[in-house]
Amino acid sequence: MYTEVRAVTKYVRMSAHKVRLVVDQVRGKSVEEALNILRFSPKAAAKEVAKTISSAAANADANHGLSREELYVAEIKADEGPTMRRGRAASRGRSMPILKRSSHITVVLSERAR
Repeated sequence: MYTEVRAVTKYVRMSAHKVRLVVDQVRGKSVEEALNILRFSPKAAAKEVAKTISSAAANADANHGLSREELYVAEIKADEGPTMRRGRAASRGRSMPILKRSSHITVVLSERAR
């Protein structure tokens, strides 16, 4: 039986659509390879995704005694979080909506089959 370790980062102030562009690049990769890809990615979401993967790897080491070399990104997803609704004044006394979106990043690491 293989151990699965998870980490969740909630309320990241970025739209889930932008985070999914980064998340799709590291799905199925080993932890070290995923962190290297994210380290050189120009996307702002790469920093938050890297933090979440590092947190999951630290959880695996501290709670289950697994080494980083054996782990890979089994599942990773970016879901929508709550949206803050703001308004901006427009012409003729109207108001135009500003949607400040957020997202939740979930990472599940697992051991490679030997």
